[in-house]
Amino acid sequence: MMGLSIALTKGRLEKQTVSMLEGLGYGIEALKDKGRALVFKDSIEDIQYFLVKSNDCITYVNHGVADIGVVGKDTILENENDTYELLDLKIGKCKFIVASLPQNQLFSKVGHIKIGTKYPTVAKQYFLSKGMDVEIIKIDGSVELAPILGLCDGIVDIMETGTTLKENGLVVLDTVCDISARVIVNKASFKLKHSEVMKVIEDLSRKVNADVDTNL
Repeated sequence: MMGLSIALTKGRLEKQTVSMLEGLGYGIEALKDKGRALVFKDSIEDIQYFLVKSNDCITYVNHGVADIGVVGKDTILENENDTYELLDLKIGKCKFIVASLPQNQLFSKVGHIKIGTKYPTVAKQYFLSKGMDVEIIKIDGSVELAPILGLCDGIVDIMETGTTLKENGLVVLDTVCDISARVIVNKASFKLKHSEVMKVIEDLSRKVNADVDTNL
């Protein structure tokens, strides 16, 4: 058996993915008591895990450093991606939305429209699909601030509960798409380590289905 390398996105997805692996009986003790370490060996399976930021997860899988990656659909949509997306883990659920101040009348405005976002690729594709030519302004901080201060007419952002939008007087105008954590696989690894990769995919799929049944 050839060993696998799995890139996990740091933060909430990391915790939720580790919980799933633990429920499947994988040896993830080191991941639960990790200190400052970034690379971890599974105590049962021939698997090495490492923790990365979301954008880097795709990079490591694209280049074959990681055979498998767990990353949000938002990151997949925003970045160049030459991997296979094989499984929706049904965790880390949220959505891309378009929002604005109520008085801005974003979709009926005549003339130049400016959109603030951390996700320029997603925003551009969305408005092109609507036949709207807009100016995309890249924002790295609190996107909700931009329309309040007049930097833009509306925003494209990720929404989980909508609380921050409401507290800042913004309203949701449309949903671009739903988002959740996905399992991506390097294309070469899928061929060269097919049985090992598919074991992990099938195990995780079984866990996803079991969790769905439990929540019904």
